[in-house]
Amino acid sequence: MKVKRFPENPLITPNDVQPSREDFEVVCVFNAGAIRYQDEILLLLRVAERPKTGDPLIVPVPILNLESSGDIDIFELSREDPEFDFSDTRIVVGRKKAYLTSISHLRLARSKDGRNFTIDTEPAIFPNCATEAYGVEDPRITELDGTYYIVYKSVAPDGITQSLATTKDFKTYEKHGVIFAPENMDAMIFPDKVQGKYVALHRPVPHMIGEPNMWIAYSPDALHWGGHKYLAGVMTGGWESGRIGGGAVPFMTEQGWLEIYHGATPDHKYSLGAMLLDADKPERVIARSAKPILEPEMSYEVDGFVPNVVFTCGVIVDGDKLTIYYGGADTVIAGAELSVAEILSHLKS
Repeated sequence: MKVKRFPENPLITPNDVQPSREDFEVVCVFNAGAIRYQDEILLLLRVAERPKTGDPLIVPVPILNLESSGDIDIFELSREDPEFDFSDTRIVVGRKKAYLTSISHLRLARSKDGRNFTIDTEPAIFPNCATEAYGVEDPRITELDGTYYIVYKSVAPDGITQSLATTKDFKTYEKHGVIFAPENMDAMIFPDKVQGKYVALHRPVPHMIGEPNMWIAYSPDALHWGGHKYLAGVMTGGWESGRIGGGAVPFMTEQGWLEIYHGATPDHKYSLGAMLLDADKPERVIARSAKPILEPEMSYEVDGFVPNVVFTCGVIVDGDKLTIYYGGADTVIAGAELSVAEILSHLKS
């Protein structure tokens, strides 16, 4: 598989993004939804930021203040407190509750050429309700009849859900709340209806029976989802033996819907593959990758906040050219070009 990584990579780093407040620092910018809008390519970035601290024994935890309008409170936890586990830099685990050490919002980046981006100084979508108390993450953008549907991960003490917002101009946004209950990840809406219904991919996370596999669902209005069907699951051994989940919004080819998805090993190495779905019955998988189409190899993919990760939430299709925008090591934004025809030719029934 021929992969042309952009020589400009990484395209966007934490140093390129202004924090939302002076006492915060941006630690990661990654997992961006992508869309072509008017004469620009827009990336809706996940921006993870954390409170600054000068005390190595204190871990500040940012949490949305539910009594105010989008304010974030900072709680200070002591590393010497035996009730908390600080071994993972991303999360603090207590006996009754877990806390994130950063909080994410969504921020727009704009480009004429798809490689050089200007980042807005203000957030586009910011956490402001109970289901978003720990942040909003990993957006996917779908255009349908002039409306842009943004499905994103909403994180709170009660669990991880998938929520929906819409916009027509990327200036004002309307939030519609949770569309997939916890724990659910990697949801996105198809860019066309199938047999008169909206279609979505999502990834429920079972904790008793089953594995983290991909499912499909249907809706009359993009808000109320049913007709849930198992779509595809993890494979024994290899690059997708730990979990799989949707990546970018699927797009139509001459052979059917092409979905660029992610797979991970049990030791959390994330790579990208492709899956071909039937045009009229997208719950039917026609073929999928036997090997990754993109896997962590470069330094910005191997080393970072979470090592050995390539993870996409958005692609841009221009004829046979597929541009994948992806998060490298959960730290930066990078880009790569692949051939749609070559991807299709490498899929296995």
